Amino acid sequence: MANNKVLLGMSGGVDSSVSALILKQQGYDVMGITLELFAGSCCNIETTIDAKGVCKKMGIPHITYEQKEKFRKCVIDDFINEYAHQRTPNPCIECNKYLKFGSMYDKAKELGCEYIATGHYARMVYSEKYGRYAIKKAKCIAKDQTYVLYNMPKELLGKVLFPLGDFESKEEVRKVAAENKLATANKPDSEDICFITDGNYAKFLETNSYLKPKKGNIVTKDGKVLGQHNGLYKYTIGQRKGLGISYKVPLYVIGYNSAKNELIVGEKEDIYKNKMIVDNVNLLLVDNLNEPMHVGVKIRYSSKEEPATIVMNEKGQVEVTFDNPVARITPGQSAVFYTDDLVVGGGKILK
Repeated sequence: MANNKVLLGMSGGVDSSVSALILKQQGYDVMGITLELFAGSCCNIETTIDAKGVCKKMGIPHITYEQKEKFRKCVIDDFINEYAHQRTPNPCIECNKYLKFGSMYDKAKELGCEYIATGHYARMVYSEKYGRYAIKKAKCIAKDQTYVLYNMPKELLGKVLFPLGDFESKEEVRKVAAENKLATANKPDSEDICFITDGNYAKFLETNSYLKPKKGNIVTKDGKVLGQHNGLYKYTIGQRKGLGISYKVPLYVIGYNSAKNELIVGEKEDIYKNKMIVDNVNLLLVDNLNEPMHVGVKIRYSSKEEPATIVMNEKGQVEVTFDNPVARITPGQSAVFYTDDLVVGGGKILK
């Protein structure tokens, strides 16, 4: 390797710890970095201590990089703004774009590192068919995280390493950690949004923004009032539980009338759509979508791929036509396009 220096993002968990081990075994000159993003989040003093401990055991350097202001501006402010406009954000995607593949890559260049690495479950491969590096789904499909990686800057393809991409399971990762006596071997996974540790996002919004409970009507699509809500930001498209209304059939959130502060509900068939428009598009596998392309589309992290045809319109948005109607298409969430387990690209669902 001409320049085998790699800067590895470390959150103090088992995934990044084993990533450090693998990179070192593969002959890379590894340095660990922990981003200081938000007090009380996954990137707190405890995670830094754990990451430093792992690096010390392996004999590799570790640094911290304070990025709290950028995290607030790019992730938390965006999170608040999206909910304020009745969209449902995915803050991990913004964090990857601006912090892990933004700030961290800038720091890597400053330190003379050729690569950055993360503990995401994904693979970076060279595609002969497309003549470029591409993000491929992890071998462990149950843990695959390619959905949150689609907005990586194209120039980083081939510069980001994913050491966990070929593992068959999380248990296998923990086993490697245990065999190598890493202190993080049995550390539990962090599943929640890192800056909302109790999972109560409505409380976070009310504490950290101008959003406050405000009563308004819950109405059917033809305007019939069924009850009251207590703030539009507390509801998301497709939501069924917690509406506090009774009706002859189950009802779901299908939209909002912001001007009237109304929450619109409908029956099950109303949450299905054949089409959607995606903006803020980032294409990785191809340079443009002038011709229709048949792909698999994920409309949220936990959803299965849906077959669809995508094409780019004159506004640079991607128009998606599904082969079969899809439920709960949610503005603000990301849509990610796949072909042969490779990430074509993705963007934000507009409508």
